[in-house]
Amino acid sequence: MSLRKIQLAAMRCLLAVESGRNLQVALAEERNHLENWTPSEQAALMDIAYGVQRFSGSLNFFLHHLLDKPLSNKKIDALLRVALYQLYDRRNAEHAVVNEAVSGSLKIAQGQFKSLVNAVLRQFLRERDRLQQSLSNDLEAFFNLPSWWISRLQKDYPQNAEEIMRCVMQHPPLTLRVNRRLSNACDYQKILHNNGLEGEIMDDYAIMLKQAVPVAHLPFFFDGMVSVQDFGAQMAASLLNVQNGENVLDACAAPGGKTGHLLEWADCQVTAVDIDENRLQRVKDNLNRLHFSADLRLANAGNISEWTNQPIFDAILADVPCTASGTIRRNPDIKWLRRPDDAMKTAQQQQPLLDALWSYLKPNGRMLLATCSIFHEENSDQKNAFLARHQDAICTTEKILLPNPQHDGFYYALFEKKNP
Repeated sequence: MSLRKIQLAAMRCLLAVESGRNLQVALAEERNHLENWTPSEQAALMDIAYGVQRFSGSLNFFLHHLLDKPLSNKKIDALLRVALYQLYDRRNAEHAVVNEAVSGSLKIAQGQFKSLVNAVLRQFLRERDRLQQSLSNDLEAFFNLPSWWISRLQKDYPQNAEEIMRCVMQHPPLTLRVNRRLSNACDYQKILHNNGLEGEIMDDYAIMLKQAVPVAHLPFFFDGMVSVQDFGAQMAASLLNVQNGENVLDACAAPGGKTGHLLEWADCQVTAVDIDENRLQRVKDNLNRLHFSADLRLANAGNISEWTNQPIFDAILADVPCTASGTIRRNPDIKWLRRPDDAMKTAQQQQPLLDALWSYLKPNGRMLLATCSIFHEENSDQKNAFLARHQDAICTTEKILLPNPQHDGFYYALFEKKNP
C-alpha cells in the first residue's frame, strides 16, 4: 500500500471540503481519478479523509503551536494536517507517516517545504503528549467543534451539551433494520452469529452491530432481509404508523431508507418524491433490493399541484431538507461547512414546503415533520410556527432525539388535520 499517494489524495479531499464541497462528493471525485487502487487503499483514504474532518479542531490547534506563523501554501498546510491526524491516531508506523509526507511534499512547490514538513512532524512526535494535554485549554480544539456550535449547544441543551459534544467525536454505530416481512431482530441476530458477526438487539426489528462491516458481508442483505439505517431514523415509520390501504406520500424521499421502511410496515400505496434524478434512482435501487415498488416522482415536493389539486393522502412523511446537524458523527465535514445562520435559512425554506404538503393531506390525516437536526429553528420553532399558521392542525407527538451511542440526532413532530 502506497501511503504517500493516500496522503496526497486525502490532502486533495481536505482542500475540496475547505472550498465548500461536501466530503462525500470530494471522495467520489477523487475515486474517479484513482487507478489500480486496492480495496485496502481506498478504505485507508476514506478513514483518513473522515478522520481529518472529525478531529480538525485538534489538528488546527497542533499546527498553530508547531508553526511560527500560518502557512501560505494551502497544499502543504493540508498535507501536514493529514499526517498529523495519522500520528495522532497512532495506527500507522510513525516513521512511515513522516517519511511519506516528506516525500509527498516534494511534489508541491518544487519541494521547497521538505525540511519544514520533516521538522514539524518530528517536533509533534516529541511534544505530542504535552500538546494533547493542552487541548483542554481550547474548547474548539478539545471538542472538535466550531466555537459558535459549542455556544449554541450550551445555550439550547445546558444539561446535555457536554455529553453531545463528546458523543459526536466518536465513530457512528452501524445499525440494521430487519425487514419485518421476512424476519425479526431475534432471529436475524442468530443468523449474524452463525456468520461470525455479533449485534445488540435495539427493538423487535433493529440490531446495532458491535463491529461495522461492508454491506456485502451482511447475510441476506441483497435479498432484502435487512437494511442499514440509523436507529433514530427507524422511528419515523413507527410514529407515522401507516396502515394497510392508506395512500402515503414520502416527500424528499432519497435515498429511500424510510420509503422502504413504510412499505415494510404496511400494505400501503406510497408516492415517493425527490427533486434530484440521481437521488431518485437511489430510491428505486433500494426498493428493488427490498422487492417493493412505489410511484416515483421526479418533482419538487412543494409542487404536487402539477398532478393533483386535491387532498389525496392519508399520511405524509415530511422529511424536509435541514442542516443535518444531528448527523455530524456520520458526516463530520458538516460542522465545518455550516454557518451560524444556516438553521434559520433552512427553516425559512421548510415553511412553504410544509404548507404545500399540508394542503394535500386529507381531513383526519397525519403529517410527520422529520429532520436530522438538533437546532431549534428547524425543529420546535418550526413546529410552533406551523401550528400558528394552521388552525386545523394539532401536534399529537413531539420527539427530540439527541446524539448518543445508540443513534444520531433527530426531531419528529406528528400533526393531525382536524375534520372541518
